[in-house]
Amino acid sequence: MSNGRSLPAEPTDAVEASTFTKDFLALIKIGIVNSNLITVFTGLWLAFQFSGTNFLDHLDILVYTLVGSALIIAGSAAMNNYIDTDIDPLMASKRSRPTVTGRFKPSAVLALAISFIVIGELFLFSASVSAGLFGIAGILAYVVLYSMWSKRRHVGNTIVGSISGAIPPLIGWAAVEPTLGMGAWALFLIMFIWQPPHFYALAMKRTEEYRAANIPMLPVVKGFHRTKKSMLAWVLLLFPLPFLLTELGIGFIILATALNIGWLVLAIRGFSVADDLKWAKKMFIYSLNYMTILFVSMIIFAVFV
Repeated sequence: MSNGRSLPAEPTDAVEASTFTKDFLALIKIGIVNSNLITVFTGLWLAFQFSGTNFLDHLDILVYTLVGSALIIAGSAAMNNYIDTDIDPLMASKRSRPTVTGRFKPSAVLALAISFIVIGELFLFSASVSAGLFGIAGILAYVVLYSMWSKRRHVGNTIVGSISGAIPPLIGWAAVEPTLGMGAWALFLIMFIWQPPHFYALAMKRTEEYRAANIPMLPVVKGFHRTKKSMLAWVLLLFPLPFLLTELGIGFIILATALNIGWLVLAIRGFSVADDLKWAKKMFIYSLNYMTILFVSMIIFAVFV
């Protein structure tokens, strides 16, 4: 029964602000920004440790690199949303994007994307010329090579897209040591090879969506069995890579190898499972944990080098 009083309505402006923040974070793909910043920081940290440089003496480089990287990644993600406004409405998982709902006008998204990219590059060039150049390479790889060219035309689009995803640790390393080193390229290779099995698992879950949008993802064009074989091959390629980072010690190599074995076992099981999509979800979750554990462990082991 009513006591004659009505509950106060939640302020409209508070709801509006909450919705705007949620839509803005979706526009810049905050999850991708955060995960890539982990690899940027790892590159920075390992470069500091391996070169014997005290990061406390170069906090300006740390700030320039992390802020600049966050901005160019966010700007590139927004640009991807701008480019995909015609196909996103065809995919159920992407219909809530603010570029689809009309929350943000295309012109505003384009302006924001360009602004973030330009400001981010200014920060990266303040860290080092090499960091700025790698930043430009990452932007071009993601926006032009992947989003504008290969995504809609070639079944190898995931591999092309892996180039941009592997560049963030190079940006971080180049900010400290512009000439790079074996460690930097080891991080690049780990990220490059990690991405196909990670994204193929996601593509399997969204096969019908990609089919509806006419995007030639591997599961759409070649089927699940062929996709599983490809995922297995990419996981196998990860096995020698920890040995390129021997400076992190035997403990890191053992941990990385254990992670690789776990992923390999899961990949092999994919050929005998009854539910392909359930297995793909497990592969996707494992890949996320793999990347997080591996890169955080690099940061920790580097302290004891």
